[in-house]
Amino acid sequence: MKREIRTTNDGSKTLYINDLNENYHSHHGALQEAEHVFIKNGLNLINNYEINILELGFGTGLNVLVTINEYLKTDKNHIINYFTLEKYPINESEIENLDYSGLFDDKKFTEIYQKIHTSEWEKSIEIVEGFNLHKIQCDFFDLKNLDLPAINLVYYDCFGARVQPDLWEKPLFEMVYDKMSVNGLLTTYSSKGSVRRILQELNFKVEKKQGPPGKREMINAIKL
Repeated sequence: MKREIRTTNDGSKTLYINDLNENYHSHHGALQEAEHVFIKNGLNLINNYEINILELGFGTGLNVLVTINEYLKTDKNHIINYFTLEKYPINESEIENLDYSGLFDDKKFTEIYQKIHTSEWEKSIEIVEGFNLHKIQCDFFDLKNLDLPAINLVYYDCFGARVQPDLWEKPLFEMVYDKMSVNGLLTTYSSKGSVRRILQELNFKVEKKQGPPGKREMINAIKL
């Protein structure tokens, strides 16, 4: 599918799919959305020594980058294992023109951004000390066949239900639930009533949170 790069309201860039009329991130601000949904209401709520993160899906790599940025702010006395699924990786030109390393003052993010995208798929690669990235090229529905450790934190960042409704229905959420640890957290930008009901049926404790800029609400769900 044809994609083009667009600049969002906070100055960070995203990809737009013409055929679907869909952005990879919120047009109100790609960086703001990632930091609000997946860091403030995700990573910062987990206190484990070793944190296993599952992301659906890798996309532009922005969520990985903001997670590393947050990790580097800590005393790094913990380990993050980051598993991310993506069926259609972006190309070298898109990686270069998104220029996500330029969003951060520290020059080391140029190298980190490149390493995120050039690291080999299907292998665990240490991006920075204590942060291991494992990119898996597959359909989200192949999740049930993947051998993963118990997941403490899920970044549920699929395309919206308008364009891919099957990604917001019970079968995929069941697969995610089965991969999670007890008290594991799922965080997503969605606040759809149907999603909340599915998560509750699967024995998640669901909480509505204030959404990122331009969105009133989002969802946190804890596996009971």
